[in-house]
This record gives sequence, C-alpha cells and structure tokens, in this order.
Amino acid sequence: MIIVGLTGSIGMGKSTAAQMFRELGVPVNDADEVVHDLYRGEAVPPVEAAFPGVAKEGVIDRAELSRQLLAQPERLGELERIVHPLVRAKEKEFIARYRAAGAPFVLLDIPLLFETKAEKRVDRVVVVSCDPEAQRARVMKRPGMTAEKFAMILARQVPDSEKRARADYVIDTSDSFDVTRAQVRTIVDRLRSG
Repeated sequence: MIIVGLTGSIGMGKSTAAQMFRELGVPVNDADEVVHDLYRGEAVPPVEAAFPGVAKEGVIDRAELSRQLLAQPERLGELERIVHPLVRAKEKEFIARYRAAGAPFVLLDIPLLFETKAEKRVDRVVVVSCDPEAQRARVMKRPGMTAEKFAMILARQVPDSEKRARADYVIDTSDSFDVTRAQVRTIVDRLRSG
C-alpha cells in the first residue's frame, strides 16, 4: 500500500483538494479532523491540565486555546508534545485498517507534514499551492483571522517554494475547481497505475 502525504500552507486549498481525493474513492485521514475529535475526547484532560481554562463543558474551546497561545506563543511546543502523539496513534490505526482492507493507497492530510518531519512516514508527497495574493485573500476571509494571527501561522510553516521543491506532485489551486479536480484525478490515476 502506498502512503501519500498531502500538505500545503494555510489558505492554499488543501482541504478542498482532500475532499476531491475522497470523491474519487481515496481513503483520507485528516489530521485536523483527528485533532477536533481529540479535543472532544482523550486530549481534553492533558490539554486542560497544561492550559487551565481551555476546557468548557468537557470540550477544548479552540478560541480560548488560541487566545492563550497568541499571548504565549512559546508554549505551542508544549501543546504539540501533548497532541501530536495522540494524532500519530490515530494515524497508525487508520493505516492498519486500510492496509488490512487491501486499499492500494491512502492519503494522510497533514498540514504540518514537513514541519513535523512526517514526510519520512509517507511514500509520496502532494503539495497544494497557489499564488500568495490568493492565499492571503482566502485566509483573511476566515472568521477570527487577523493579520497578526496569519503572520504567526506563516512563520511556523515551511515556505511554499520549499514545499513545492520537495513534492512528488504539486496541485496548483490558483485556477477553478474544475482545473484543480483534473489535477487531483491525474495524480489518482498515476497512483492507481503504480
């Protein structure tokens, strides 16, 4: 089974591309969705212990957690040391399930693939990219996004040019959904043909 890593900087269209892979029948493990689930489950006690006040009614309040991290960005590593091993365990379960089912390949949607050295755990890397102006316009439309928060996120991400250079495949989302979908289909066809 081929393990494919999907990544891309914030606002590049990675989630849209991941959905297009799903629509073509590719099993997708979305690291962000896994974190959302963990923030309603097993990550709640350790995250609340480290960041008092972020748990509300048994669920991590992401806005409060974000507020605390903006005030103390140096503590992000502490959060990652709690959450990343839990996410990794869920990823291993996902891979084992689809390997047992005989899937020819799976897609791991990992926003910080290069930043967390996750490229070592995959056989191919797909990077989703677009021009910087489109990226900024998309990100600034998000609820609660500020220029400061966007800058903090970008500062923690490997530059897009480096991601593109290290990719096996690049999906450029600067054009229409149909153009993006065609690029995704081409990658799926190549992976299916071995």
